Amino acid sequence: MRTRIPMLSAVGGLLLLLLMLLALAPSAGARATGISDAAAALKQGPVYVDPGAAGQLSEAEADALAQKIKDADKPLFVAVLPANAQFPPNGLIDNLRAQTGAAGLYAVRLGDRFDAGSDPAVMSPAAAQNLAASVRQPGADAATELNDFVDQALPAMRGSAPANWGSVDTDSGVPVAGLVTLGAVVAAGGASAYAVVRRNRLRKEAEERAALDKLRVVVDEDITAFGEELERLDFHPGEPGADDAMRDDYERALDSYDKAKSQMGSATHPHDVRGVTQALEDGRFSLAVLAARRESRPLPERRAPCFFDPRHGPSAEDRSWTPAGGTARQVPVCAADAARLDDGLDPMARTVDADGVRRPYWEAGPAYGPWAGGYYGGGMLPGLLMGTVLGSMLATPAYASEYGGGDFSGGDFGSGDFGSGDFGGGDSGGFGGGDFGGGGGFDGGGGF
Repeated sequence: MRTRIPMLSAVGGLLLLLLMLLALAPSAGARATGISDAAAALKQGPVYVDPGAAGQLSEAEADALAQKIKDADKPLFVAVLPANAQFPPNGLIDNLRAQTGAAGLYAVRLGDRFDAGSDPAVMSPAAAQNLAASVRQPGADAATELNDFVDQALPAMRGSAPANWGSVDTDSGVPVAGLVTLGAVVAAGGASAYAVVRRNRLRKEAEERAALDKLRVVVDEDITAFGEELERLDFHPGEPGADDAMRDDYERALDSYDKAKSQMGSATHPHDVRGVTQALEDGRFSLAVLAARRESRPLPERRAPCFFDPRHGPSAEDRSWTPAGGTARQVPVCAADAARLDDGLDPMARTVDADGVRRPYWEAGPAYGPWAGGYYGGGMLPGLLMGTVLGSMLATPAYASEYGGGDFSGGDFGSGDFGSGDFGGGDSGGFGGGDFGGGGGFDGGGGF
């Protein structure tokens, strides 16, 4: 009897442990439902399709979308959810973000509606809303809508994907499996951390090279145009009527021309271009002053360049202008573009390459931010570009640190570690963007 009692106790303990493990393990036939289950799935991978919305996005489509996000190494979370009581629309994206616990850009398809929200360190909430609005099309299927959003969002995002994506078998809920692999994970931690850092560094260097290549084309055009303006001016320091003030203006214009060429030749990062276009803006103003002196006109006021094309020179006045799908704002315009607006015509906009298509620079990619920033200054530019593609991206601290050197929104956001501690802070005081429960969301009754 003395030996049987400990044996029975041991057996009882083993049975109790087994029951505890079974209680912790998810049932094989259980259906994942609710925000908590969606959040748990997003901790393990970038795309979650609730069983109740399985008809919207096939498994193959979800896998392809997830692979695209993983390949880009960006913290983009996508959830496809049914419009039912388990996913109340009010505050849905905020709740999903809070329970997932990782800073990022969250895109949610709820029934046949779509919206997005983001942490400011990854993308400004305004940019997230603008991107979401740009892909919404009546009757669009989930695959088309989500792929369009992801394709546009990934190049504009900052940060890296959570380290655990793809490293955990989400179908296994028995803690023993995690304990068995823990030692191997710890042992490989140092090598994995180095690989992640190196991969991120190489990715950023490649992105900067591609952005700088785009900028070189545009800036070289600007430098050439300014050189042609110098030639057309045909000013000679010793010509009759030339005085010291004129010669000083001309000297400043020449210095600006040389400075722009030198700085562009030595540029190694996209943000280096700001100094180049700032020099060109200085030079054009000097030419405008020189021209006024030679013609005995009042000297011009120092104004920003024409918004529609800085090569038009200093602006003459401000005019109301509304971009496609945006709101009206005052922009500086040259006399020629002011006349075109008065006649009901489109201004002569500066177009640049955007994936093989010529577009106005404010509707092109993020690479052109430093180019525009040198002409208009960090404080002025976001207001001019509000509601445009480029303006939305200029509003992000992440964009400024990657392309603009921090001039537009206060510098870098930190180390790039996207944990739950990143939830607050940023330009809006925390996570934000579009949401389904207010301001035109799912229960607002009027769309977006």
